[in-house]
Amino acid sequence: MTPLLVIAGAMVGAPLRYLIDRAVASRYGAAFPWGTLVVNTLGSFVLGLLAAGALAGAVPGSVTSLLGTGLCGALTTYSTFSYETVRLFTDGARLSASLNVVAGVVAGFAAAGLGTLAGTAIWG
Repeated sequence: MTPLLVIAGAMVGAPLRYLIDRAVASRYGAAFPWGTLVVNTLGSFVLGLLAAGALAGAVPGSVTSLLGTGLCGALTTYSTFSYETVRLFTDGARLSASLNVVAGVVAGFAAAGLGTLAGTAIWG
């Protein structure tokens, strides 16, 4: 049953990543990978929230598999983050590449931390 939950979550997460990325790029342009930053930050927050709920015993393993592994796993994307950073660097936008790395790591950690705090406040 667990693999089916992961698949179901991924079937929502992957198209959601695409749609969010396109929406953000259409609003802010594609020179900087804002869409990837948004989906990775959002996924980190949701995963922190779910992890706190799971640790408190309030979020069952099935929900963690569906939303944490499936949805968040397909929503977030380290490979695209890496590719876009390399592309920025090779295109000569070294400052943007560096900012992408710093922003991605800091935003991801901050969002995961805030998600964990929110989950602890809800279920703790």
